[in-house]
Amino acid sequence: MNELKRDKTVQQALNQQNKELFLFHDRTIFPLRSIRNQSQQPYQVFGAFKKACYSKLDISGLPQCYPIPGKQTANPESDSNIKSLGLEDIEAFFDSSVSKEQQDLWPTGEDYALEQLDLFIEDHLSHYKSERDFSNVKGTSQLSPYLNLGILSIRQCLQALFRAEHGNFHLANEGQQTWLDELLWREFYQHILFDFPKVSKHYPFKQNMQNIKWENNQAHLLAWQTGQTGIPIIDAGMRQLQKTGWMHNRVRMITAMFLCKNLLIDWRIGEQWFMQHLIDGDLAANNGGWQWCASTGTDAVPYFRIFNPIAQSKKFDPNGDYIRQWVHELAHLDNKMIHEPYSIKTPLQLNYPKPIVDLKETRIKAIETYKNI
Repeated sequence: MNELKRDKTVQQALNQQNKELFLFHDRTIFPLRSIRNQSQQPYQVFGAFKKACYSKLDISGLPQCYPIPGKQTANPESDSNIKSLGLEDIEAFFDSSVSKEQQDLWPTGEDYALEQLDLFIEDHLSHYKSERDFSNVKGTSQLSPYLNLGILSIRQCLQALFRAEHGNFHLANEGQQTWLDELLWREFYQHILFDFPKVSKHYPFKQNMQNIKWENNQAHLLAWQTGQTGIPIIDAGMRQLQKTGWMHNRVRMITAMFLCKNLLIDWRIGEQWFMQHLIDGDLAANNGGWQWCASTGTDAVPYFRIFNPIAQSKKFDPNGDYIRQWVHELAHLDNKMIHEPYSIKTPLQLNYPKPIVDLKETRIKAIETYKNI
């Protein structure tokens, strides 16, 4: 759906009935079509896009939050109908498959979202750069669900980020710059989605990548979806997703690349699975992230760069705490064995599957598959 076109159509229809609808597009920091290169073309590489955004913020300053709308005057034509609806009546319009347990993990409301934003800025921002990739600590803001749903504004995030600088665009520390860069990655993918709408229609950004010969092994896909691959960090991430509706960003990259490269399963299948389960599922960011991991998108990693999930696990969950939290079958193993429980010569007797693929062999196969496009 083209939301901009939809909103404009609604606005025109209301105007014909002498009713005003004011539109405030707050999904992005900068208006769509406003970030262009010297040839007035959209950027296709994040580094250049970020540089242009930095320049714009430096020259024009931070965008201000929109004013809080005043109370709307009652509409006599529909006021009686609205007042007759109770909260239960309104909830009946929505069919949520999310469990009560999962809902409780994500309290709603702008006040709560703003509290979490302030808490992150005050207590976590200074060491955000050094902690954000570690899955075993709360090093990220976890504000993405509130941003995605519009409970929190990207403008509010920017204003909070530069509050200590009195709203001036001045980068004071690495944590501040790193979080700004992450917000700009989100911005970049929003602009890509608008300027290159083909990515919203199941096409790769790089056209030649349409010819990859995917295997799409259904048994492997099911193992990945249910966290039964025999690769602990992969299974921990997929189980966290199922249980909470959220997954640590570093683990999202590890699980996504494993699906695309080691299992040679079409990235669009993984993209759809994430969108079905992520509470912060954002079409632009999710699509951009999956295409990055599959080496089909903008700024994609070279096809021959393939994360080794065991190495990633040892680096970003060194003591195995994240794995223990989500893969209970391995909780009793020591800090070394938990990353690769079947690596020793004498096999352990575990209620846990052995790896469904050999990481070295599938890496070689993936490189050959991409090379032969």
